[in-house]
Amino acid sequence: MAACFAIGSVCFFVGPFPGYVQLVGEGADAITFFVGSIFFTAGGALQTALAAPARHRPGGQAAWAAAAIQSLGTVFFNVTTYQALHTAITDPQYNRLVWRPDALGSVCFLVSGAIAYAAFRREGWQPAINLLGCLFFGISAIAGYVVPATGSILDLAAANWNTALGAACFFACAVSGLVSAEERQPPEPRERLHSTLN
Repeated sequence: MAACFAIGSVCFFVGPFPGYVQLVGEGADAITFFVGSIFFTAGGALQTALAAPARHRPGGQAAWAAAAIQSLGTVFFNVTTYQALHTAITDPQYNRLVWRPDALGSVCFLVSGAIAYAAFRREGWQPAINLLGCLFFGISAIAGYVVPATGSILDLAAANWNTALGAACFFACAVSGLVSAEERQPPEPRERLHSTLN
């Protein structure tokens, strides 16, 4: 789960940078976002599945609700990034940022982040950083709004920077999850034998 979120975060961190788009082209950039959204969805699905059995225990309902709502948000990002990928391939004048799914995905992320923060803020820095990442994605969605009258993006630079900052927050939480999972692994058989003898 944490590895999926980490890979997805890297894709959303790299994708918005103008230098990356110039290096790989708009089609490959759109693929980067789409692949990132797939990893986010895989991570969200795993998180929801892992949280489901404990949802009737104290704190379990909040963990499951946050995971399920976030997972729904990742599906909206799948739709957005797929539309951008399809448009990038079929229309050379395409606009990468599509407002509606980004807005819906970002709202889901914000709700999920708020639930997780309210329930688990005393258990470490991760809930606060996760919520900060959700806020950055929300700002990105607003900045990426395509003004109907002109067809131009409200503030492309702000959309790109906030996407990257949100992804950096999610990456930090994902890496923390990977480190925590590694620390929870039981020792190797030889280490267990040594600790038993001492």
